[in-house]
Parts: sequence; structure tokens; C-alpha cells
Amino acid sequence: MPEPWSLAVFLDEMGPDLLKAVLETLYMVGLSTLFAVVLGVPLGVLLTVTDRGHVLESPGLARLLGSVVNTVRSVPFIILVVALIPLTRLIVGTTIGPTAAVVSLTVAATPFLARLVDGNLREVDPGVIQAALVMGASPWQIVRKVLLPEALPGLVHSATVLVVNLVAYSAITGAVGAGGLGQLAINYGYYRYRGDVMIATVILLVVIVQALQALGDRTVRALDRR
Repeated sequence: MPEPWSLAVFLDEMGPDLLKAVLETLYMVGLSTLFAVVLGVPLGVLLTVTDRGHVLESPGLARLLGSVVNTVRSVPFIILVVALIPLTRLIVGTTIGPTAAVVSLTVAATPFLARLVDGNLREVDPGVIQAALVMGASPWQIVRKVLLPEALPGLVHSATVLVVNLVAYSAITGAVGAGGLGQLAINYGYYRYRGDVMIATVILLVVIVQALQALGDRTVRALDRR
């Protein structure tokens, strides 16, 4: 007769693996968020300021950047991961593990964040920009002292949306050997029919997302002076 399920026994058996998977997930999400912000925010700024009527108007460049962003965003993430295998191997020397997953997560997240940043910057009151131009501000000063500060709460909100999406994407990369909670759920929950492991990974993912969303919401409220 099988022994009844016990939380203590489950944690004793799977606790170390769950902790390792959580840390790998946070590692993938943290690094890819950092790289996406470094690349995506400037790209989003360029999308805005090079558009017609803006401070660095260049319609050709704006169309080119917009096409690149839309093209990458249109590729389903799991296909993007496979397509980026040569690039991933070139950059990190392997295609499996959390570090390898950071490459595909960053490539997927950068245009996503850039489009969100573009939307945030377009919501800035044009009158504020015109006032800065009248006072002789340069395009760089307008970006640094007007656009980014005025849009800061929206930018933080967009970063929160990005991080939450990256948690979901990191779980998908578990299907191709990236590690983290996604791979643990697949290896134990799917291949070994361990429903308890599957439920535990889902709970942990929900807790991580809720914590990140709460932190983002709290930061937005602190920054929003309206």
C-alpha cells in the first residue's frame, strides 16, 4: 500500500531542486531584464525622437527601426529560441543552461521593451517639449531632462510588464534545456508524472510574478506625482 503524500517528505526530496530552479529562474530573468533595459530603452527613445515632427526627425530611420522591432516581435518565442541557437553558441559557447537562455530572452525582450518605451514617451505632453525647445534645449537635453523624467512612472510600469513576461518566457526555455522552474516542471511534472512537482513549480511561478508585480506597482505609485 503506497504511503500517503507528505509535505515534509516532498520538501526533503525536492526542496534542493526547487530552490536551485528558483535561483536559475531569477538569474535568467534578472540578467535578461538588465540587458533588455540597456538595449531597449535607447531603442525606444530612437523610435520616438526620429518619428515625424519630433526633435530628431528622420522618417527613414524611424521606419527601419520600427520594421526591425516589429519583425522580431512577430516571431513566436519558442521559434526564436531555436533560430538563435547559432548566435547563442557564438556568444556563450553553449546552447543549454540558464546563461544560454539569457541570449534568447534578451533578444525577445529588447524590441518588446522598446515598443513599450516608445508608447510611454509619446504620452509626454507636447507642450512641455515645445517649451524646452523654446528655451534652447538640445535634443539630448530634451530626452534626458524632459522625456525620460516625465515618462518615468510609465517606464517603470513597462519594465514591470517586461519582467513578468520574462518569467513566463523563462519557463518556456525550460523545454530546450535552459534550467529553471520550467525545466523542472517538464522533467518531473510531464515526463515522470509528478503532479506534486508540477503544482509546486506553478505555485512558485505565481508567487514570483505576484511579488514582482507588487514591487513594480509600489514603485510606480511612489514615482507618480499626479
